[in-house]
Amino acid sequence: MDAAHTHNFTLPPGFRFYPTDEELVVHFLHRKAALLPCHPDVIPDLALFPYDPWELEGKALGEGNQWYFYSRKTDARVTANGYWNPLGRDEPVVASATAEVVGMKKYFLFHVGHVKTNWVMHEYRLYNAASAASAAAASRSSRRRGRPKLDYSKWVLCRVYEEEEETGAELSCLDEVFLTLDDLDEISLPDRLH
Repeated sequence: MDAAHTHNFTLPPGFRFYPTDEELVVHFLHRKAALLPCHPDVIPDLALFPYDPWELEGKALGEGNQWYFYSRKTDARVTANGYWNPLGRDEPVVASATAEVVGMKKYFLFHVGHVKTNWVMHEYRLYNAASAASAAAASRSSRRRGRPKLDYSKWVLCRVYEEEEETGAELSCLDEVFLTLDDLDEISLPDRLH
């Protein structure tokens, strides 16, 4: 593992990172795209596509079984061992206070060859109107400071996790009682009790 790509992104003791979709878009991704500081600055920039999902430990912000990071949007979502396959349509991320669409969420499933894995990625991007406004503001700000113009509307925020495998249907207490009673019918009693 390259030392330049190894990071330790952790929160102080007692703090947990369980943001909603809206919080990821409004408080993190929008600020990143607009070149505004984000406090605490805990989500790293990471080029997703050289890494398989099981290699994110120590490179992305990990909380529980989920990893968070910023990446540049790209169409080629291929790693050394597999690829991220999109699932379904983009889902809008809506601001709870205004009911305004602030971002979009896309689902991906990781495949190794033709085999599906349990690794899932949610890729958040700014909604087109918000992306254009952020890019314009960042462009104006960059020109004033003499920095090269960069297109910050292409940032995405990713949440990656491995889904738990289903072990089968669990029985309710009532089901277990009835199954036990059914088993009692099958038990043969000694002759002297008949």
